[in-house]
Amino acid sequence: MNSPGILKYILLSCCLMLIKISLAAQPYRYVENTAFARGEKLTFRVYYQSFVTGKVTAGEARLEVKDKPVTQNGRSTYHIVGTGESKGAFNLFFKVNDRFETFIDDQALIPWYFIRRTREGGYKKDDEVTFHQNNGIAVSRNAVKKIPENAQDILSVFYYARTLDITGVQPNESFPLSFFLDDSLYVSKIVFLGREQVKTSLGTFNCLKFKPMVIKGDVFAEPYPMVLWITDDKNRLPVMVSSAVIVGSVKMELISYEGLKNTLSSLVVHGKTIGSDTTKKGNSNGKNL
Repeated sequence: MNSPGILKYILLSCCLMLIKISLAAQPYRYVENTAFARGEKLTFRVYYQSFVTGKVTAGEARLEVKDKPVTQNGRSTYHIVGTGESKGAFNLFFKVNDRFETFIDDQALIPWYFIRRTREGGYKKDDEVTFHQNNGIAVSRNAVKKIPENAQDILSVFYYARTLDITGVQPNESFPLSFFLDDSLYVSKIVFLGREQVKTSLGTFNCLKFKPMVIKGDVFAEPYPMVLWITDDKNRLPVMVSSAVIVGSVKMELISYEGLKNTLSSLVVHGKTIGSDTTKKGNSNGKNL
């Protein structure tokens, strides 16, 4: 090989190497997580309420951020598990046993891997989704789909939303959140309704009230049937969710927590907001709801 040929080869090799380095070093976003930590465990009572039946316990749901980090795509992640199961008489006519898992990047708060195991009555759905965030694609059991930058799954989007800075947000303002589910990208809009105190079996909380948009279907008659109350403190804990259905409503209420990252300063005692350390553990037997 002559000298000009060697020089051309060296220059081409250097260019290719620089391209690879630049792609490998492509920075991800950084999201400051002030809301949750490893070891956080939340338990919810799910119940159906109507004028005829009163309050009837339908099931229980749990959200847990596992203690140990898991490496995915060469990066440390939060391993988060969400479960839901029916209880008592509801098992006789509509048994539910759902499990969702997500592995969220510690710093970017984007998912790398998502697992779904759904059992609801006669309906069964299993799926795994690998998020190739670098390449903008998601690979499930059945499809390869394009995804936008920093795409979320249905579980990770909730934890990401808890970290959002909503300082100065005014009632009726909204912001978009999107997530990938069933090989499709869904865009939801979250409307802020204002601040409100909510009484639960764990106590009374100063809360931020939101109305998330959901997809219309056989169960939901309008795009905004759900109302969500989260604690007005750094934890941003969901303490109550209410969804209107065709007859009555379905509610989900926080009945126990542990491993919180911050003081639960939104809890009101004797009419005053407390500032003592309630981060370790709180629980309720679910009565007096």
